[in-house]
Formats: sequence, structure tokens, C-alpha cells
Amino acid sequence: MTSRPFDRRALLTGFGALGGLALVSSRAHGAVRLFSSELDPREPAPHMLLLVQLSGGNDGLSTVVPYADDAYRAARPTLGFAKQDVLVLDDYKGLHGELEGVRKLLDARKLAIVEGVGYPNPIRSHFKSYEVWHTADPRGRAAGQGWIGKLGDVAWRDVQDPNLVVHVGANVPYSLESAAHPPAAFVNPASYRWAGEKEDVDAYGKMGDSEGKAESNLEFLRRKVADSQASSQKIRSAVARYRTDVEYPDEPFGAALRDVAALANGGIGTRVLSVELTGFDTHTGQRARHDNLMKQLDRGLTALAADLERSEAGKNVVGLVFSEFGRRVKENGSRGTDHGVAAPCFVFGASVKGGLYGKHPSLTALDAGDVAHTTDFRSVYATLIERWMGADSSRVLGQKYPTLGFLG
Repeated sequence: MTSRPFDRRALLTGFGALGGLALVSSRAHGAVRLFSSELDPREPAPHMLLLVQLSGGNDGLSTVVPYADDAYRAARPTLGFAKQDVLVLDDYKGLHGELEGVRKLLDARKLAIVEGVGYPNPIRSHFKSYEVWHTADPRGRAAGQGWIGKLGDVAWRDVQDPNLVVHVGANVPYSLESAAHPPAAFVNPASYRWAGEKEDVDAYGKMGDSEGKAESNLEFLRRKVADSQASSQKIRSAVARYRTDVEYPDEPFGAALRDVAALANGGIGTRVLSVELTGFDTHTGQRARHDNLMKQLDRGLTALAADLERSEAGKNVVGLVFSEFGRRVKENGSRGTDHGVAAPCFVFGASVKGGLYGKHPSLTALDAGDVAHTTDFRSVYATLIERWMGADSSRVLGQKYPTLGFLG
């Protein structure tokens, strides 16, 4: 029987599928480099970035509401908000009424609102626009790995920590796609563990038994398993030992954000954290659905911001709240809104220079029925990359974009 050359990358991928390897990558051929070490508590906590994806296309005009605009009221006879329904920011616009905690963060200058965020030649498909945002490239997945994966190659090229990038949730976003720094991901940290058996290791190791190489291949796998076990143990321990007086909302999004706080304070080497809030594709019955989503977002962010303020590590977290696109100006016949283009982003954290950034888009100079973007989302990324993560944004984004003033 002719034996094939032993492919350690393919073997590791298949092996992980069997046993629930602690690190995930959507690329079957992605290299997995494992190393794990506790941070020295005497060293200052590193800057961390939190990504909060509002999946489905958040309605920006029901988030930052131009209540005084005649075109807004005409376009939304049933979905439009009056002045008394919003948290007034000025004589033209206000925040959704459920965003009371967000408003307090804004007033405390710990949250920035970037208006009119989008990109040229916009795509109104969830999947395609998602790919553009997650790769920071109009080609989407054809451009390669996600923008956080590219950031890892630039900022942490020689770092081999499996907990460098962590997603809390079921669906790992493509922004984290990386061959060199695949993300760790879990839904429930208590069940996040290596689930394989010694027999699995032995069986897979012997698959590479050609010309006396089985032992070295087996040792390779055993090292990877040991590192993976250590990674999952560190994450479980960080969450289990975390104590806080802050009460998080009793819902999945709130639980995920509590885990974010635990990991940010856990000293396990994490630099990027990611969570998702779903349900924003509000084609029908938008008012009640979107109101509830804004309530979830506000309660979760308010609890997280208060919790992060309690520690130096927490103060070194900056969060970005974004969606793959906004929604159309005019409501549809089902009392909902269809896929649009630009929408606001939130950036929050102790180091953020809070306030309003960018330009609120015009509701009369529309792009095929949608508000035209006034701020390129890659300017938001560039600001985070350069002013927070300390990397060259042009090497991550492919070119220089103007930075914004929400970080020093």
C-alpha cells in the first residue's frame, strides 16, 4: 500500500473537528500556531479592541433620529419618531428613546457616534456587504483573510498565543479569519474544553505512519492537544473566577458581554474580542422589534461600560458597534424598512473622546432611495488600528484613510 505524505495542517484541522479543538478557522488549510502564557501582572494591561456586530442591517434613522427633518417625517408616516419620543441631542436629531445608558455615556464623553458610515459603490446584499465590512475590501472574501486577521499579521506577527483573538458566540465573523492567528470561539465558557480522547490522538497520529515518521507526527499532535487544552482551561478559569457587582441583563447578549469583561480582566493575552447581536433585518413590523433590540443593546453596553471602568485592564478596552449596512429612508408597505446603505457607528471606552463625528447624511440628496455615506468605514478602522492598536493602517487596509478624532 502506497502511503501519502503526511500533511500536518490537514491532520490538525480534521483532528480538531473530531475533538472540538479550542481554536477555529474557517480555512481548512489554515496554519494553527499555538503558544500560551499568562501576562505578567506587573506589566500594564495591553490595549484591547471589542467588536460588537449588529447583524441584519441596523436602521440608522431609528438609532440616531432626525426627528425635525420634514423629509424624514414624510418618508416614515408610521415608523417615524417625534421629538417627544427621542433623547434629544440638538434641534435636529436625537437618540432612540431606549438608549438612555448610551446617552449617559455620550454625555460623559465616553462614547462617540460616527454618522453616515458606509463605503463607495455600496452593496445591499447582507452577505456581500458583510464581506466588504469584514475584509475592509470591496472584493470581500476574494481579498483573503479578515481585517482583524490582517491586523494580526502586522501588529502581532510573532505572537503565538491561541487566546489572542476570541469570539463569544455561535457564529465566528469573517473579520477574524486568519491563517496565523485563528480565533478561539465559544458560546458557553463552561463547556469550552478539549473533548478528544487519547485514542483519537493515537489514531490520527498513525494516519501519518510512513517511513517511520509516525512517532514525530504523534508528538506533534500531542503538543497541539496540550496547547489547546491549556487555552480552553485559561478561558474557562478566567470566566469562572471573575467577580463583579455589576448586574448584566439576563439574556444571551448580556451574558456574552459579561464574558467579555471577564476575559478582558483575565490577563490571558487577548487583544481582540468579538460578540454579535442579531435580528436587525426588520423588513416587517419594525417598531416593536427594533425597540426591543435597542433596549438589549443599551442594557448590555451600559452594564459592560460600568464593569470595564472598575479596572485598569477594563479601561484599556475600546469597543466598536457597527452593522453591515443601514436601511432605506422610506418605510415599506409592511411597516418595516428594506436594505439601505449608510448608518451610524458607536465607539466607546474610557479612552474615547466622546461626541458626534462625521456628518449626518442628507435625506433629500439620496442615492437610489438611500442616504449616501459621509464617512468611509475604513476611516473608523484606520483610527482604531493606528491610534489604539499602534499599527500601520495602510498595511492592514491596503491604503491610507483619514483618521477621526475619537481617539487621541
